[in-house]
Amino acid sequence: MKSFPIVVLTAISLFISCEPTTYHVEKSGNLLYRPNTIFKSYEDLILPRFEHLRTKYQIDTVFHGETDELKRILLLRHWIKSVISIDDYGDPYPGDNNPEGILDAALQGTGFHCGHFMRVQNAVMNAYGYVTRTLGAGPGGTDGKDGHHGINEIWLNSMNKWFLSDAKYDHHFEKDGIPLNALEVRDEFLKNRAKEVVLVKGPDRTPIDFDKEIGRSKEEFAHTYTWVEWHQYNNMFSAWPDDDGHLIMYEDDYFKNNKWIWGGKPHWAYDTEFMILVYDRDAIYWTPNTIRSKVTINNKKATIVLYSDTPNLKAYELKSLPDGRWQATTESLTVELKDKRHEWDFRTVNLAGVSGPEHKIIIKRE
Repeated sequence: MKSFPIVVLTAISLFISCEPTTYHVEKSGNLLYRPNTIFKSYEDLILPRFEHLRTKYQIDTVFHGETDELKRILLLRHWIKSVISIDDYGDPYPGDNNPEGILDAALQGTGFHCGHFMRVQNAVMNAYGYVTRTLGAGPGGTDGKDGHHGINEIWLNSMNKWFLSDAKYDHHFEKDGIPLNALEVRDEFLKNRAKEVVLVKGPDRTPIDFDKEIGRSKEEFAHTYTWVEWHQYNNMFSAWPDDDGHLIMYEDDYFKNNKWIWGGKPHWAYDTEFMILVYDRDAIYWTPNTIRSKVTINNKKATIVLYSDTPNLKAYELKSLPDGRWQATTESLTVELKDKRHEWDFRTVNLAGVSGPEHKIIIKRE
């Protein structure tokens, strides 16, 4: 009689082992991926001029030992500010708009305007692997304010967002501790003249309401971003000395109902081929280095395909959790499913060694 339960349990075990195994992909809360559909190029880090820039000025010494991405970027920006003095009326300027020529002249005491700071910041940040683009802005002239300002937006992998970075004044805007992009600053100014945002200066992100160096308030700085234009071709240093004049502008209700006045007259690009209107805000704020994946499961095999818009992509990397190490992988791979749960992290790495946001894939057996 004692052998009867054993026989039954053995039969049950055999029955279970013959059941088909079903795997499924579990939601992982990955960061939103937005493709690049409107910008035409980015800086090419293979070009010798980037290595020359790094070698000549040894700028990496200013962030040596710092592991926080935002702090590293702000230390680089602060270095630019410390080297270049401000001179808005020095035309003609030396350097021929070449970042290296600008830096050489600046080290000899020559001052420069915002467009030069923009060019240098773009070259330096990209040289160290931080995707950076150039843009212009202005208050619009409708209330007597006029003018134009050259600045940059830099992609923060650690926060999966763009933020506005002004090298001329060594500052940016934040809300609740999060650096803001140009349109976010614009939103805040049009809403309540930027009362709910903070202007922070320097690598320590010191809050200021008034910049004594310039004699301008936080509100005045925010007013600058009433109008914003992005250069469609993001390879200003790679393409030097040739620049493309195509500008992307956000076509919202404010744009439709107002006119950008610059130099006492409408912006020069109105009614030309050079003004490209974009109504999709997400297209402007695409997500560099961020991964999207497609997973197909066939019996006990999973095929994983990775997608990203990563300027200067060197490799995809994966880490098998919980205790794996990062290792190079391909954009398409097939894995055997043996365990009850499989979990991987993926990321991009660019030619400068900077890694993008992590993307998780979890496959579980039902």
